[in-house]
Amino acid sequence: MLIDTVAWVRIEGGRILCARPRGKGVFYIPGGKREGAETDLQTLVREIEEELTVLLDPETAVHTGTYEAGGPGLPDGAVVRMACYTAEYRGELLPSSEIEEMAWFSYADRERVPPVDQLLFDDLRAAGALR
Repeated sequence: MLIDTVAWVRIEGGRILCARPRGKGVFYIPGGKREGAETDLQTLVREIEEELTVLLDPETAVHTGTYEAGGPGLPDGAVVRMACYTAEYRGELLPSSEIEEMAWFSYADRERVPPVDQLLFDDLRAAGALR
């Protein structure tokens, strides 16, 4: 079983933006699952507006990598695929009703995110983008 997701990589000052959905104890890279025949960018723009109340500019989106991993809490054999993009945004970053909390994580916070997100943290650290 493949869980197909798209995530927004927003780094400021060597830290990456993460969000914790309401009722969950784990932080994630903001984004979510594709609906129907949406493209990656359509999914990304919709999810980020729903979660963080900002509008991404699809013209500035750059694919930074795609990662796959299993993890705790997933059905046996399930794998999360996360296509990651950077993009500029308009508006003020604010958690929506579905997000309990947002935070800026450094590499030291790697254990607080799921395995697929940890792969992204590793690449960002190796590239010197994450402190």
